[in-house]
Amino acid sequence: MDLPDVLSAAFLVAVALVSLLSNALVLLCFLHSTEIRRQVPGVFVMNLSLCNILIALLNMPATTAGIIRRQQPFGDRWCSTVSFMDTFLTANAMLSTAALSIDRWIAVVFPLSYSSKMRYKDAAVMVCYSWMHSFTFSLTALLFSWLRYSDAFASCILQRGGGDRLKFAVFTAVFHAGSFALSLLTLCVTYLKVLQVARFHCKRIDVITMQTLFLLVDVHPKLVELLPFVDVNRRWGIISKCLTYSKAASDPFAYSLLRQQYKKVALRVFNRLLRRNLPSSDHNSSLDTESDYCLQRVS
Repeated sequence: MDLPDVLSAAFLVAVALVSLLSNALVLLCFLHSTEIRRQVPGVFVMNLSLCNILIALLNMPATTAGIIRRQQPFGDRWCSTVSFMDTFLTANAMLSTAALSIDRWIAVVFPLSYSSKMRYKDAAVMVCYSWMHSFTFSLTALLFSWLRYSDAFASCILQRGGGDRLKFAVFTAVFHAGSFALSLLTLCVTYLKVLQVARFHCKRIDVITMQTLFLLVDVHPKLVELLPFVDVNRRWGIISKCLTYSKAASDPFAYSLLRQQYKKVALRVFNRLLRRNLPSSDHNSSLDTESDYCLQRVS
């Protein structure tokens, strides 16, 4: 294994650990805070965090093993399962970010009618659509045997293994248009409206740009690979896959852990753990309570 492979494998291990810890912390905050559970965005955050945890547990170790062994690390049946989950979870996570952007847009642009426009029932419908959308494309790929190991990406992913190139090209184009392109377009449109409102209240609007940029790491040369005269370089394929996985570690900070509400709940959880392990200690932690309109409404 050469140095780039060692660095890629080490990067994935680090990303997996950060993703597991940060997304697990989001789930703990959701379980320990009644206020967070009452809020509609918590539904989308929970769905996104669960997807990221499964990606860190299933797909990241499989890709790490593929990088280290430089070949398919396990049998075809298990590889098909990992490929199915990769397609399902990445699409589900992208649609969850789109749903969160819609929620932010309604909260900022229509604050007085937010409670009537975005209800728990509406959030449940959006999450159900995300699951059905992701499951339909994943199942279709499984039925056509398009879920297999790719040497270029060192991963078990959506991959044409023979048969009709045109069918696979159409399927891949529709899948990316309905998942990545739709999510990116939704984020750009909704956050543009949010920015128009936020700029009148404060200057701390970096979080909006950050959330949109995080989605861009899902871009990988799958559509380019459809061209018969183009071969994806293995080094570029692994780098693009690592960037895609890095989104699972960055999502918790972009959508929840940087908010004051989650910070306070996380601190409360840590204090409870400290009191259990050190009952005689008297640790008093302080939290910076500085907040402003933008951080609360658009982060």
